[in-house]
Amino acid sequence: MALPYRLALFPLLAGGTFLRAEEASPPLSFVNDIVPILTKADCNAGGCHAKAITGQRGFRLSLLGFEPEEDYEHIVKEGRGRRVFPPAPEQSLLLLKAANVVPHGGGKKLDPESEGYQTLVRWIGEGMPYGKEGEPTIAALEVEPAQLVMEPGSSVQLKVMARYSDGGSRDVTGMALYEANDRDMAEADEHGLVKTLDLPGKVAVMVRYSGLVSVSNIAIPLGAPVEELPPSKNFVDELVFANLKEIGIPPSPVIDDATFLRRISLDIGGRLPTIEETTAFLASEDPDKRDKAIDALLATPDYADYFANKWTALLKNKRESAADITANFAFHAWMRDSLLANTPYDEIVRQILGATGTIVSNPPVAWYKRVKEPNDQLEDVAQLFLGVRMNCAQCHHHPFERWSQGDYHAMAAFFTQVGRKPTAIAGEDLIFHKRGLAHFENKKTGDKVKPAGLGQEPPEILPDDDPRLVLADWMGEKENPFFAKALVNRYWKHFFKRGLVEPEDDLRDTNPASNPELLDALARHFVESGFDLKEVVRAIVRSHTYQLSEIPNEHNAIDRQNFSHFYPKRLPAEVLLDAIDGLTGAKTDFADLPPGTRAIALPDNSYNRAAPFLKVFGRPEGASVCECERIQSSSLAQSLHLMNSAEVKGKLGTGGGRAERLSKPEVPVAEGIREIYLAAFGREPDGEELSIAEDFLSRPRTDAKDQPIDPARAKRMAYEDLLWAIMNTKEFLYNH
Repeated sequence: MALPYRLALFPLLAGGTFLRAEEASPPLSFVNDIVPILTKADCNAGGCHAKAITGQRGFRLSLLGFEPEEDYEHIVKEGRGRRVFPPAPEQSLLLLKAANVVPHGGGKKLDPESEGYQTLVRWIGEGMPYGKEGEPTIAALEVEPAQLVMEPGSSVQLKVMARYSDGGSRDVTGMALYEANDRDMAEADEHGLVKTLDLPGKVAVMVRYSGLVSVSNIAIPLGAPVEELPPSKNFVDELVFANLKEIGIPPSPVIDDATFLRRISLDIGGRLPTIEETTAFLASEDPDKRDKAIDALLATPDYADYFANKWTALLKNKRESAADITANFAFHAWMRDSLLANTPYDEIVRQILGATGTIVSNPPVAWYKRVKEPNDQLEDVAQLFLGVRMNCAQCHHHPFERWSQGDYHAMAAFFTQVGRKPTAIAGEDLIFHKRGLAHFENKKTGDKVKPAGLGQEPPEILPDDDPRLVLADWMGEKENPFFAKALVNRYWKHFFKRGLVEPEDDLRDTNPASNPELLDALARHFVESGFDLKEVVRAIVRSHTYQLSEIPNEHNAIDRQNFSHFYPKRLPAEVLLDAIDGLTGAKTDFADLPPGTRAIALPDNSYNRAAPFLKVFGRPEGASVCECERIQSSSLAQSLHLMNSAEVKGKLGTGGGRAERLSKPEVPVAEGIREIYLAAFGREPDGEELSIAEDFLSRPRTDAKDQPIDPARAKRMAYEDLLWAIMNTKEFLYNH
């Protein structure tokens, strides 16, 4: 009797197909049985042998096995079949390398005692069958448990079942891949054992197998008593506080009026409140004064300036040469005016996507000046307006999502009828819609793919119809599962430092929101408002959730995703520069702009080079649609710039500035200190702060030769030092 999985040692055909002496079990399938082994061992990962066209390190595999037919050719037939040896499967180069018997750059990937290794031995011994025509294919992937509650520091073993098209199933727990979307909250090992860590909240463990993904959603309660909650002002509070109660995280108290006014002024208007605004707000006894202050800020040009600055950077309003000035200024002005007029968001997007004509006559055309190819256009639109990262799907099925190359090409097809004609202005094109049936030709297969929204059937588009407007119509539909969620999640992050989904532009089933019910409710509210951007802001900042203190209580200090307290944010580069100007009484001048133009109103990235402060503090260049281009982390260069740079030093001593004005004899010292605190922090100094500052300002000063300095000059120098000290405090540098 022949041994199982052994071949009779004679070839049937010269091509290398062998007869089995005995079939001990059903034949293996390359797609269903072998590719998952290669994926589990990382053989077809981007860091190993997977790379388009050429492969890597002497071997070519498709990423994560999404092109199994090509993988089969490279394994079985390439190099005259040198990688497999059916007469003695264990001597196959494929296995010798994987087991590191023959030196392997990737090290040991398979243990000879493992199930995967033994399956490969059997497959090679069977003659490397690809599989039968019409064999079952994987139809669904299920993970158990799909929902569970786990205590911090506990463990659970996941079970993964693959469901096939013929109704059959298989336990693939050992062959699946596991990854937590927040590794600071949970860890998942290669066998599917999940261990929770100390952070409370909600974490998702993504499970991948054979091109499909599934998710196990885990809640990790802190379990502290939640006895008192601030009153709910709207649905935001109801859903946030319900979540906090469920997982046992008591929230911090609501902030005082001074902190509130400073917070909303920075987050809505991109500026500090004026002393007059602060004084009037603190003196007011109107019970609705907070809501009225929010509405007042939304009506100001400051709101439009600040959010135009945000959107134009994301829309790549980037200056690469002097020829870009007209386009950049026009596009920025159009975006600012749209926000000031509160043009519905879906209409703003529609005007950008469907733009035709010249930049002078129709400024949204400027987007097509920077983003020229259909591939780039679809990727930017998907990431920015839909919260879907499609880049991976250009070459292969998305590894963490359901999107395929077909979905990618269908989205790109919306932009294939964009035509360009040169104009009399160098570098400027006339954008128009080319008549004809839109399609995207797959260069690899020759297939002509019709335009279609994500997960949608291709709509009917006539030759005279502009496909981009069809795309805009689909995006603006009330039932669109991406458009509204992407916007409200982006705005939530603007105000809270962290999105309900992180990163803010990576909305997918395998990366769920920390509070899915809240994300759905915000999106629904946005749609019902008619895509009113100001209404999104109101819903967020009117809530007591937004108005919670940044000071944690004894329980919620470790919370970083449930919004039990406010997460302080470092001021963006432009806002900080304007704040320093406002505090010192200085002005920063910018080329080609009127005197007094603030940094948040700059139209493009070119001013980063002219103003070193903006570059050091991370103002984005507008090179991508990712918010991550803006640097929000602190650095040594920033600290040194604030402490020692000639730019900051010059602002402190500027003629007619705050230090010079307050040092005049007629200004009482206590009044000068009070003014500085109101200007910087939006509050009065407390008794200790006032006493320390008065003592500092009254000290006699001497020069380098220890000679007394003129009292008037000494007082001015003291005020400059006090402003410098205030400017370098965390209370000034952060919105809190």
